[in-house]
Amino acid sequence: MANLLSRFAAPRSIASGLPDPFDELFKGFFVRPVEFPNQPAAPTMRMDVKENEEGYQVHAELPGVKKEDIQVTIDGGTLSISAEVRQENEEKEGDQVLRAERYFGKVSRSVQLPHEIDEAAAAARFADGVLELTLPKRQGTSSKRLTIS
Repeated sequence: MANLLSRFAAPRSIASGLPDPFDELFKGFFVRPVEFPNQPAAPTMRMDVKENEEGYQVHAELPGVKKEDIQVTIDGGTLSISAEVRQENEEKEGDQVLRAERYFGKVSRSVQLPHEIDEAAAAARFADGVLELTLPKRQGTSSKRLTIS
Protein backbone atom coordinates (compact mmCIF):
# COMPACT_ATOMS: atom_id res chain seq x y z
CA MET A 1 0.00 0.00 0.00
CA ALA A 2 1.27 3.42 -0.90
CA ASN A 3 2.04 6.11 1.63
CA LEU A 4 -1.07 8.33 1.79
CA LEU A 5 0.58 11.00 3.89
CA SER A 6 2.03 13.99 2.14
CA ARG A 7 4.08 16.78 3.48
CA PHE A 8 2.20 20.09 4.07
CA ALA A 9 3.96 23.17 2.80
CA ALA A 10 2.66 26.21 4.64
CA PRO A 11 2.19 29.38 2.60
CA ARG A 12 5.03 31.82 2.94
CA SER A 13 2.84 34.27 4.93
CA ILE A 14 2.01 31.68 7.60
CA ALA A 15 5.58 30.42 7.82
CA SER A 16 6.93 33.94 8.21
CA GLY A 17 4.26 35.03 10.69
CA LEU A 18 2.86 37.69 8.36
CA PRO A 19 -0.90 37.98 7.78
CA ASP A 20 -2.25 36.22 4.72
CA PRO A 21 -3.08 38.83 2.05
CA PHE A 22 -6.23 36.93 1.07
CA ASP A 23 -7.51 37.01 4.67
CA GLU A 24 -6.68 40.72 4.92
CA LEU A 25 -8.72 41.38 1.78
CA PHE A 26 -11.94 40.19 3.41
CA LYS A 27 -11.19 41.28 6.99
CA GLY A 28 -14.10 43.46 8.15
CA PHE A 29 -15.78 43.28 4.74
CA PHE A 30 -19.22 42.52 6.13
CA VAL A 31 -19.11 45.06 8.97
CA ARG A 32 -18.22 48.14 6.93
CA PRO A 33 -21.09 50.37 5.81
CA VAL A 34 -21.72 50.37 2.10
CA GLU A 35 -21.26 53.78 0.53
CA PHE A 36 -22.77 54.69 -2.78
CA PRO A 37 -21.09 57.47 -4.75
CA ASN A 38 -23.09 60.63 -5.39
CA GLN A 39 -25.68 59.56 -2.82
CA PRO A 40 -26.62 62.18 -0.21
CA ALA A 41 -25.79 61.11 3.32
CA ALA A 42 -28.45 61.23 6.00
CA PRO A 43 -28.09 64.48 7.91
CA THR A 44 -26.76 64.47 11.44
CA MET A 45 -27.42 66.80 14.33
CA ARG A 46 -24.36 68.51 15.78
CA MET A 47 -24.57 69.68 19.36
CA ASP A 48 -22.56 71.71 21.86
CA VAL A 49 -23.35 71.21 25.55
CA LYS A 50 -21.82 73.59 28.09
CA GLU A 51 -22.23 73.48 31.87
CA ASN A 52 -22.02 76.31 34.39
CA GLU A 53 -23.04 76.59 38.05
CA GLU A 54 -26.70 77.33 37.26
CA GLY A 55 -27.30 74.80 34.49
CA TYR A 56 -26.56 73.85 30.91
CA GLN A 57 -26.45 75.68 27.59
CA VAL A 58 -27.15 73.53 24.52
CA HIS A 59 -26.73 74.59 20.89
CA ALA A 60 -27.96 72.14 18.24
CA GLU A 61 -27.55 72.73 14.50
CA LEU A 62 -30.74 72.00 12.57
CA PRO A 63 -30.34 73.74 9.20
CA GLY A 64 -33.39 73.77 6.96
CA VAL A 65 -35.71 72.52 9.72
CA LYS A 66 -38.91 74.35 10.63
CA LYS A 67 -39.55 75.26 14.26
CA GLU A 68 -42.77 73.24 14.22
CA ASP A 69 -40.86 70.05 13.30
CA ILE A 70 -38.60 70.07 16.40
CA GLN A 71 -39.41 68.15 19.59
CA VAL A 72 -37.46 68.58 22.82
CA THR A 73 -38.04 66.17 25.71
CA ILE A 74 -36.55 66.39 29.20
CA ASP A 75 -36.79 63.39 31.50
CA GLY A 76 -34.81 63.93 34.70
CA GLY A 77 -31.24 64.31 33.46
CA THR A 78 -31.89 63.04 29.93
CA LEU A 79 -32.28 65.54 27.11
CA SER A 80 -33.71 64.29 23.80
CA ILE A 81 -33.99 66.38 20.65
CA SER A 82 -35.63 65.10 17.47
CA ALA A 83 -36.58 66.82 14.24
CA GLU A 84 -38.24 66.00 10.95
CA VAL A 85 -35.80 66.83 8.15
CA ARG A 86 -36.68 67.59 4.56
CA GLN A 87 -33.76 68.34 2.27
CA GLU A 88 -34.18 68.90 -1.44
CA ASN A 89 -31.36 69.66 -3.85
CA GLU A 90 -32.10 70.04 -7.52
CA GLU A 91 -29.74 71.05 -10.30
CA LYS A 92 -31.29 72.26 -13.53
CA GLU A 93 -29.78 73.01 -16.88
CA GLY A 94 -32.34 74.76 -18.98
CA ASP A 95 -35.65 72.93 -18.59
CA GLN A 96 -34.13 69.52 -17.86
CA VAL A 97 -33.42 68.28 -14.35
CA LEU A 98 -29.98 66.73 -14.40
CA ARG A 99 -29.89 65.62 -10.78
CA ALA A 100 -32.37 65.63 -7.90
CA GLU A 101 -31.40 64.59 -4.38
CA ARG A 102 -33.98 64.42 -1.64
CA TYR A 103 -33.88 63.27 1.93
CA PHE A 104 -36.91 63.00 4.16
CA GLY A 105 -36.51 61.54 7.60
CA LYS A 106 -35.98 62.05 11.27
CA VAL A 107 -32.80 62.94 13.13
CA SER A 108 -32.48 62.65 16.88
CA ARG A 109 -29.93 62.91 19.66
CA SER A 110 -30.12 62.11 23.36
CA VAL A 111 -27.70 63.28 26.03
CA GLN A 112 -27.48 62.11 29.63
CA LEU A 113 -26.60 65.12 31.81
CA PRO A 114 -24.99 64.72 35.25
CA HIS A 115 -27.75 66.70 37.05
CA GLU A 116 -31.51 66.66 36.73
CA ILE A 117 -33.09 69.54 34.82
CA ASP A 118 -35.76 71.91 36.13
CA GLU A 119 -38.27 71.48 33.28
CA ALA A 120 -40.45 74.37 34.46
CA ALA A 121 -37.60 76.89 34.15
CA ALA A 122 -36.13 75.52 30.90
CA ALA A 123 -36.21 77.79 27.84
CA ALA A 124 -35.79 77.18 24.10
CA ARG A 125 -35.12 79.48 21.17
CA PHE A 126 -34.74 78.61 17.47
CA ALA A 127 -33.16 81.05 15.03
CA ASP A 128 -31.09 80.70 11.84
CA GLY A 129 -31.06 76.90 12.01
CA VAL A 130 -29.68 76.77 15.56
CA LEU A 131 -31.70 75.52 18.53
CA GLU A 132 -30.58 77.16 21.79
CA LEU A 133 -31.64 75.57 25.06
CA THR A 134 -31.16 76.99 28.54
CA LEU A 135 -31.55 74.17 31.03
CA PRO A 136 -31.27 75.13 34.72
CA LYS A 137 -30.27 72.46 37.20
CA ARG A 138 -32.97 71.29 39.57
CA GLN A 139 -32.24 72.61 43.04
CA GLY A 140 -32.53 70.47 46.13
CA THR A 141 -31.99 67.14 44.48
CA SER A 142 -30.12 65.28 47.12
CA SER A 143 -29.89 61.55 47.25
CA LYS A 144 -31.66 59.82 50.07
CA ARG A 145 -29.85 57.08 51.90
CA LEU A 146 -32.03 54.20 52.99
CA THR A 147 -31.53 52.48 56.34
CA ILE A 148 -31.54 48.74 56.15
CA SER A 149 -33.55 47.06 58.86
